[in-house]
Amino acid sequence: MNKYLELGQIVNVKGLKGEVKVNSFTDDNTKFERISKVFVKQKNTLTEYEIEKVGYNKNQVIIKFKNIDTIEEAEKLRNSYIIVDREIFGELPEGVYYIADLIGLDVYTESNEYLGKVDDIFQTGSNDVYVVKDEKGKEKLLPGIDEVIKKIDLKENKITVNLIKGL
Repeated sequence: MNKYLELGQIVNVKGLKGEVKVNSFTDDNTKFERISKVFVKQKNTLTEYEIEKVGYNKNQVIIKFKNIDTIEEAEKLRNSYIIVDREIFGELPEGVYYIADLIGLDVYTESNEYLGKVDDIFQTGSNDVYVVKDEKGKEKLLPGIDEVIKKIDLKENKITVNLIKGL
């Protein structure tokens, strides 16, 4: 399990005073309001920044960092990632997982047939969809519903699923 979580990607600047536009990776954009400091990951370097202000524009988060006061300074942060220590948010409730922790898990049917690894998870609104990729690169899409996802075991690095009719 990774010590850090990616909360979003800085994709552009906004205005002339150093604000940046962030595509959020979280299901609740207001999480940014509860954080005072973050790391910005550029290449393989983490630099700590203090958040001065958080706002919203459509489905993006607008962040103003302290000491980033010009469009030129903000532009240098484009395409970097906002990282936080996972401990900031505390323990998750039972049965709730960070997507980052599920990527790469082995997926097996209830009869122990190996299907592949979780390659991606995307949110559709009604439920998550797990993208499971086998060794040949073939993808299988599994709805993240209780009827299909039977057990997630982070210690065993394994998800057990029930392939309902149609999958």
